[in-house]
Formats: sequence, C-alpha cells, structure tokens
Amino acid sequence: QVQLVESGGGLVQAGGSLRLSCAAVGRTRSTYAMGWFRQAPGKEREFVAAISGGGGSTHYTDSVKGRFTVSRVNAKNTVYLQMNSLKPEDTAIYYCAAGFSPSMWKDEPDYWGQGTQVTVSE
Repeated sequence: QVQLVESGGGLVQAGGSLRLSCAAVGRTRSTYAMGWFRQAPGKEREFVAAISGGGGSTHYTDSVKGRFTVSRVNAKNTVYLQMNSLKPEDTAIYYCAAGFSPSMWKDEPDYWGQGTQVTVSE
C-alpha cells in the first residue's frame, strides 16, 4: 500500500507562486508515474500535470502550460508542483496521485492523496 501526503497549499494573491509537495510513504516504487489533479468548487476533478517514473517525461493540461512545473526526487519519494503566475481560476483542492500507468490523464491513478487547498485571491 502507498500513502501520499501533500503539503504546501495556502492562500496567495493573483500573480503569486506556491509550491506543492507530495511525499509517498509505504511500498513506493520509483517506476510509479506521479502527478497532480485538482477540483474546484462545483466542478469535476481534472488532471493538471504528470511526470514519468524516471522524471524524463512530463505532461500538462493546456491551462497550466508555461506556468506550472512538475518535478520529482526519487531518492525522497517526493513529487513537486511549482505553480507560478497563479490566477483565481486556479483555486481548487489539489490532489497528488500515483500509478503504474504513465498516462494518468487518461488512466485512473492507483493511489490518491488527501488533498491540499490552494486559494488565489484577486
């Protein structure tokens, strides 16, 4: 079993930055793809970004390209999401995810974190 623990959420003004972290605990594998999803109030959960097990391949949803960067440090079993130029529409609960499939924007991840709130004010 793998547990994912997110941290780093908070309140920030539009144009600001935040970095989310997600530590994987338990029977972790560096081969897991890891990534981030988010769910805004009244909306369905959506894919944000993913990174392959080795870190050599990344994938982003169009709305965050050029602003968000996903990275990982396998020695720490940790994945990060650096969020720059934040907009009010980025406000959501952000969830860390991990899975065997590298295409988690299409394939349901195997593991989920509990979520961390990100709020971007005007």
